[in-house]
Amino acid sequence: MRQSALNAVYDLAKRDPRVLFIGSDLGAGVLAKMKAEMPDRFLMEGVSEAAIIGMSAGLAMDGFIPYFNTIATFITRRCFEQVAVDLCLHDLPVRLLASGGGAVYAPLGPTHMALEDIAIMRALPNMTVICPADAPEMTRAIEATLEWPHPVYVRFGKGGDPVISAPENGFTLGKAITMRRGRHLAIISTGVMTSRCLDAAKELADAGVDASVVHLHTIKPLDERAICEAASGHELVVTVEEHSRIGGLGSAVAEVLTDSGIRTPLLRLAFPDAFIGTYGSQDSVLESVGLQPPQIAASIRKAFERRDASAVTLSSRG
Repeated sequence: MRQSALNAVYDLAKRDPRVLFIGSDLGAGVLAKMKAEMPDRFLMEGVSEAAIIGMSAGLAMDGFIPYFNTIATFITRRCFEQVAVDLCLHDLPVRLLASGGGAVYAPLGPTHMALEDIAIMRALPNMTVICPADAPEMTRAIEATLEWPHPVYVRFGKGGDPVISAPENGFTLGKAITMRRGRHLAIISTGVMTSRCLDAAKELADAGVDASVVHLHTIKPLDERAICEAASGHELVVTVEEHSRIGGLGSAVAEVLTDSGIRTPLLRLAFPDAFIGTYGSQDSVLESVGLQPPQIAASIRKAFERRDASAVTLSSRG
């Protein structure tokens, strides 16, 4: 997925002289063709991410469109003040390409797992937050950012994720895509978790529960209409995300439903409000918090079966 994003930046740069690529000590070989063909628009800086945000802001003020790539936690935790003040306050068209969203860097532990990045970024005025599902959708997302007038945060999976997006569905910033239509409940997801939700929906169907799956590739701006339609047309809404249960997709959906006065029960499946001390693969960490397809299906089925017992919002304990 990361390589698809970088290739898309290179393609944009060939068409538009405003496009720059900036890396933070990414190693040899990254965008070698762009470096050779456009050395004045390929910038590889050291481990100085906060300074790079400031540099990107200055370049944007001079009419360029910088695409800056580094690890997600370095952008969000380390550079929060610079992102807020240098980029968002001035509403500058800088694109933050965040490698390792979610539990991708689980082998490196809690210092590298980006489980609160969506919450951090969506809280900032003027910021756009995008979480593509797969490599082809990543390419479409990068293309969509070229003329977008605001700062953008793009969250990457690890690569090699199942391709579930389709060209005919297009890609419009702020517009949800319904991946599956069902009668009983709606699963709302984002990023690579949408693939797992589709697999969970198949398991639910085998158990007689028919689920819609709505993919929100853009967390901000949020497709509030799609969320309200999903809630109004189903008996239960479920959000699934590779993120803390505080401040991410589930919180955003809950805010929309509350503000709209919709009382459809809501189940939020996400990481617990805790640092994850488990070191292992992304899949093993997802399993440890109940976010693999069979576990997602089991949690949803349990909530669906008890939905008539209470009209209050349901919540996963992680």
